[in-house]
Amino acid sequence: YHPLTGMDKATQQQLIDDHFLFKEGDRFLQEANACRYWPSGRGIYHNDDKTFLVWCNEEDHLRIISMQKGGNLKEVFGRLVRAVNAIESKNAFSRDDRLGFLTFCPTNLGTTIRASVHIKVPKLAANKAKLDEVAAKFNLQVRGTSGEHTESIGGVYDISNKRRMGLTEYEAVKEMQDGILELIKLEKAA
Repeated sequence: YHPLTGMDKATQQQLIDDHFLFKEGDRFLQEANACRYWPSGRGIYHNDDKTFLVWCNEEDHLRIISMQKGGNLKEVFGRLVRAVNAIESKNAFSRDDRLGFLTFCPTNLGTTIRASVHIKVPKLAANKAKLDEVAAKFNLQVRGTSGEHTESIGGVYDISNKRRMGLTEYEAVKEMQDGILELIKLEKAA
């Protein structure tokens, strides 16, 4: 466990740059009073390979992350499912029969799963309307790799599922994968 309290700024910035740690100062979270007592009580657990991380008290009490380079979604998703099951065997998650899992952000209600891929699509980036059209067809969200409300740098985007309610976790990941495969096909053909 690496608490934010006492973490030197260089280490914190490196973890943020590597997409392993949340960044402080998000104006939307500040407006919602999610940043009170910052940085007290906040930190990150991660394995040695940094393919499995748990953010503590950023936006949600826990944000469970499984990630790795390459395209092996089965491995990433499998690791996530095993971890969630292990955590839930010790501590039940808040769940409503109608709304699904409960989170700080209403857009994450339901499965709460945000499956994303960082992908470089410079040809599609030149035709943002086409990129947005394909994203809409597959219910995907397109944003920069530095988080919500950021722009793409060099044609690299963070593409994720937009829907969290009314489908299973597997269906959310599959919908994202189908959209990514379509984007790759269009990028190669452009």
